[in-house]
Amino acid sequence: MSESFSSLMAPPSTWEEFTEGLWKRNPVFVMVLGMCPTLAVTVSAINSLSMGIATTFVLAASCFLVSVMRKMIPKEVRIATYIVIIATFVTVTDYAIQAISLDLYEALGAYIQLIVANCLVLGRAEAHAARTPPVAATMNAIGMGLGFTLSLVMIGGVREILGAGAFFGIPLFGEHFQPWVVMVLPPGGFFVMAGWLLLFSILRRRAQMKADAQSAEADALKTSGACHGA
Repeated sequence: MSESFSSLMAPPSTWEEFTEGLWKRNPVFVMVLGMCPTLAVTVSAINSLSMGIATTFVLAASCFLVSVMRKMIPKEVRIATYIVIIATFVTVTDYAIQAISLDLYEALGAYIQLIVANCLVLGRAEAHAARTPPVAATMNAIGMGLGFTLSLVMIGGVREILGAGAFFGIPLFGEHFQPWVVMVLPPGGFFVMAGWLLLFSILRRRAQMKADAQSAEADALKTSGACHGA
């Protein structure tokens, strides 16, 4: 009994920390965080990927530094300190993108700077990194960032395919394709987002029903075995 209780109370492994944000607690499709950049920059797959990578870098670097400094930061100023740390890495990212590609920098616009206010980044720093050792905090942040990136590319990919007939700028349907103009307009982001949320909700519900059925079956087998033993 004590062994089973200790196993239940054991901290999650590094792999579990990493994969948490990919599916179980996906930032966009499960926790519905960071909706401003999600709906604004996902008009194309390349913009989505770029924003996802930028957010992942800021998230991982910020959570690592917050975790390292978690015992040195006074509780009274912890939020202000986290914002300063996040803003520092956002500034680095902003200048890096500006140096790499001015076209991409102009396409992403002010949403790079708005990573500072992204509730995903600040939320992971406050709720996880401030209470977790550096390795676990960084792995969890990278997983969350990759989950965020994957979600943006899924939304941006659908919008680009339907709205421009291309994927990452590569034409898919030829010159006779009639683009769905609404997909590259703001309403298109809401339509595609709603579709993905519906799909994820159905998949989670099916997984939960399957888990409940397996649990009920296991309980029935235990009860049957106890009755036969008696």
